This record gives sequence, structure tokens and C-alpha cells, in this order.
Amino acid sequence: MSYQVLARKYRPQSFEQLVGQEHVVQALANALTQGRLHHAYLFTGTRGVGKTTVSRILAKSLNCTGPDGTGGITAQPCGVCHACRDIDSGRFVDYVELDAASNRGVEEISQLLDQAVYKPVVGRFKVYMIDEVHMLSNTAFNAMLKTLEEPPDYLKFVLATTDPQKVPVTVLSRCLQFNLRPMAAADVQMHLGNVLGAESVPAEPGALRLLSRAARGSMRDGLSLTDQAIAFGAGSLTEAGVRQMLGSVDRGHVVAIVDALAAASGEAVVAQADALRGAGLSAAGTLEDLATLLQQMALAQAAPTALDDADNETAEIRRLAALLPADEIQLMYSMALHGRAELHLAPDEYAGLLMVLLRMLAFRPAGTSPKPIKAAALVRPAAVAKAVVAVPLPKVAPPALVAVPKVVAPVPVVAAPVVAEPAAPRLSDRLRPRPVEVEAQADDDMDGPPPDDAPPPWMEADDAPAPVAAAAREPEAPRRAELRETPEGAQWAERIAALNLVGMTGELARQAQALGCASADGREVWTLRVERESLRAPALVSKLEAALDAKLDIEVGVAEDSIALRTVARAEAQQRAAEDLATQHPMTRTLLSQFPSARILPGSVQPLTPTP
Repeated sequence: MSYQVLARKYRPQSFEQLVGQEHVVQALANALTQGRLHHAYLFTGTRGVGKTTVSRILAKSLNCTGPDGTGGITAQPCGVCHACRDIDSGRFVDYVELDAASNRGVEEISQLLDQAVYKPVVGRFKVYMIDEVHMLSNTAFNAMLKTLEEPPDYLKFVLATTDPQKVPVTVLSRCLQFNLRPMAAADVQMHLGNVLGAESVPAEPGALRLLSRAARGSMRDGLSLTDQAIAFGAGSLTEAGVRQMLGSVDRGHVVAIVDALAAASGEAVVAQADALRGAGLSAAGTLEDLATLLQQMALAQAAPTALDDADNETAEIRRLAALLPADEIQLMYSMALHGRAELHLAPDEYAGLLMVLLRMLAFRPAGTSPKPIKAAALVRPAAVAKAVVAVPLPKVAPPALVAVPKVVAPVPVVAAPVVAEPAAPRLSDRLRPRPVEVEAQADDDMDGPPPDDAPPPWMEADDAPAPVAAAAREPEAPRRAELRETPEGAQWAERIAALNLVGMTGELARQAQALGCASADGREVWTLRVERESLRAPALVSKLEAALDAKLDIEVGVAEDSIALRTVARAEAQQRAAEDLATQHPMTRTLLSQFPSARILPGSVQPLTPTP
């Protein structure tokens, strides 16, 4: 005997067996019991939620004669009479199922309607079920409008569609419409457990949980995936086997990502992205699982009792929910959703995944403090703070690239005829709310502030002049490598400029420091120093070797002379030159001398020449 798939073997035979559509069952059962029958029904909903099944049960309810052959219309068909058995087996002559996807023309509909004038052969009612009715042509819809509006008493129409927006309103107005909802994951999991119990197939709860989530609201998809999982697991369902079959990301990976984000550790985030790449796991699947975990974390914060305590992952979800504030979870959730749509725009999906995770780090709300990582402590680069002095900086070639720590409030500039403004605040700093600091310092040289010295009303409280030493700073930031130009670096920059490198290969060339160039067997051999582990991947090195037609010898270390560092140095030198030119301009000096409270807004001075 041939094997029958689970989706067909366990198709519901009555309204009581139908799962997850109680609102439809209640309406139809009451209508059948009270005899208030409509002549046309429209069932809408996604695939695999029971539209055809409800149609068959309705046809059995209308034509059931009971075990003794004397029954009438009922909401509980017996399933043993001639009509019920023939409808279940698909050979009941008065029940016609038409697939509109393959019979969409006016000829097929006209042929069906021509049979409507004849009374039922063996049943009480004729039932015409048209599946995927939205696929019918406009002429076919027009041909059935009159019969659909005033059919004979013995004729019932049942229409089913996954896209009701494409059904003409003239058809919708003639039908009683029921929307079948997608199945809840808990309902799918419970039904799969019952089916596997009837089949005597052992299954782990974690495997059923994965299958119910992968079904995405479709019971038929859940049963089909269960069939596949039984074949994959040789008669048993394990969580590891189902996860491997579905190609889904292990929950441990996304938990580690959330731990790294809570600890504000860029090194741990990059390490997790590299681990996903090494394991060959899907970047889109990772973001989907991350969004699901963040949603459950938000639920744990807003309604802790809504989580299932029987789920083994509930304790981990509550631990993670305590690490992050609610607004940050919401922001990360939004970034994960939008990041999935941007993956196809990235050079490769793992680069897109990494940028989404780094974006979550860059836009953390102000006032959040990093939490310790659950795993072993990471080695972080040394941090150094450097005070900002409000005096003109001497011009040095090449300029030293020393990182300035982030400032919660913009550093004020001492009112003087010629001052050097601090660098413009970064976008992430401008997006963060800045605390207002109350200054209690008074000027002993003046009896009272003259009217011209009073700051204008549009100035912010933390923009007023104040001593530089009073500026509040965040914890020290990692030190950026100092540029030390070398002849090898200039030769490497000239060599790369002749190539058109893009993507991660170009990033490797720009971030690497050239330590020397030799010749072996007629080929160049470049010795490079690269800090980031992701840029030292063999695939990227091979691509760069092919583009250069040379051999590369990569060593680990912090680059002190690279194309990227030189680009930043030139940009900062141009910015300082533009700011010096603006402050030395006669008009600027005149305005600053006439209005003591006036100053140049930080970031408003831009170089005339574009930054390379």
C-alpha cells in the first residue's frame, strides 16, 4: 500500500477536529443548526490554513444523511454515510472542486454554470467549490455574477482565495466572507505532537518548537516539514537534526550576539560574525532569529507572565532581558528587521550582517552602561584620554592622528579674538540626548554682565563659554594608531591607486601597512601588517594577490602607515586649515570683537576642496 502523507492522512473530517479557526467554526455551526444558510461563501487566508478542508466539511454537513440514512442538515456530519464517505474520497458527483489557477477562462466557468440548472443527482445540495478564485479572468467573473447572485435553492457556491484584494467587489458583495487566520505556533506545535503520538514517532519538544515556527502559520506546511524531518531523522525527531534540516541558526549564536551587544564589545560582535561565516550559517536567518529573540526579550520586560515557563529557553530570555533597557531592545529590533531587507545591497551577506550588528553598537541610547560578557573576558586595546585645548594647533607634517575621547556635551571655546574651534560632533553624538550642566562660576572682574555679554536666547545652556577643564567626558576610548609615513607605505599607496579594488578586497588593501617589497621567482612579494582578523581571511588575501599579480605575506599587528590612515590625515589637515582660515578672516575677527558672546558654530566650517 502506498504511503499517505501526514497532511492528507490527518486532514480534519469535522468541525471539532479543525484547529485554530474557532471563529469560522462557530459561525458555520450556528448557521447550520439554525438553518440560516447563505448561497455563497468566500474563505480567505494564507496557504495551508484549512480553506479547502472547511469547504469539504461544509459540503458533508449539507448532504449528510446520518448512519441510518434519515438525518438532515447538521453541524456534526456522521462521516459514515454514503455522502460523507464519497466527499472524503473525492467521488461525490454533486460536489465539484474547480482549480481556477488552471481553469481560469470563461469557457470553463460557462461549462460549470450550464450544469447548475440540473438538480442534485444523489445529494441534498450541489456544492461548487472554486479554489484560488482570484485567478479567474474578468470575463469569467462577469459570466458567473448573475448565477452567483441568484442561484437555485439547491446550489451553494464556496470560493477560496489567498489574495482577496484581486477578487472584484461585485463578487465580494455577493458572498459571506470568512477570513481564516494563520495558525499560532503553539497550536501547530500541539497538533504536531498529537499527530506524532498517533504515528508512534518519538520527538523532542525542541524539534516540535522549531517545526512549528518554520511552518509560519500554515498547518499543512508544518505537517509537510514533519514528514521531511521523520525521513531525515530515520523515524525520530531531534532538535539538532531538525535544526540541521531547516538550516536554522543555533540559538546559542544569537544569544552570544546579544551578550556581546550588551557588553558593547565590538571585538566580540566581529568574532560572532566570523563564527557564523565559518559555520556557513545564513545571515538572513541570523537576523530573523535575532529579531525573534529581541521580541521575546521585550515581551519578558513588558509582560513576564506571558512567557511559557515550560520552555527551556525562557530562563535565558529573562536573563538577556535584564541586560538591556527597553528602548535599546526596541531600537535593535527595528534595525534587525530593516537589516534583513538591506542584505542584498551589501558586498556579501556576512558584511551586511556585520554592519547591522555594528550599527546596533553605534546607536546605543545615551546613559546605558556595558554589561560583562558571559564568556571569558576579552583583551581590549589600551585606552588613553587627551584633553582638548582651545588654542590654535601648530601645523605639523605629517599630522599626528590621536583619537579624542567622546564628549557628552560639546567642549566650549574661550571667547577670544582668535580661537580654534573643536572638531564637529559626530552624528551618533548629535543623536544622543545631552545632559544640561549647571555652571556656578561668576566673573569677578565685572560688577554685572553688560547687555551685550548676555548669551542670546537661542543658545543652549551647554553651549555657553566655560573652562575647558570642566567639560564632562565619557570613559576613555580606545587609542587610534599614530601615522608614521614610510617609503614602503608611499610605494604601496601608489601601487594600489593603479587598481580598481572594491568591497572587502579594497578594504584589505586600504587597511594594510606595507612593511617591504621583495622579488622572488620574478614576482613581487609584499609583506603586509593587518590588524583585523576578518581582513586576514584566506579568500580575501587570494583575491588581492590575483589583483596585484603578486604574493602577499601577512602578519598580525596594528598598522601605523596605511592608505586609510593617510586619507584620514589629509582630511583632518584640510579641516584644520579651513578652520584657521575662517578664524583669521578680518570679517570674522571684527564680528568676534564687536559681539563678545558670538562664536563660530562647531562643524559649520568645511574645506573648499573635496576630501579624497
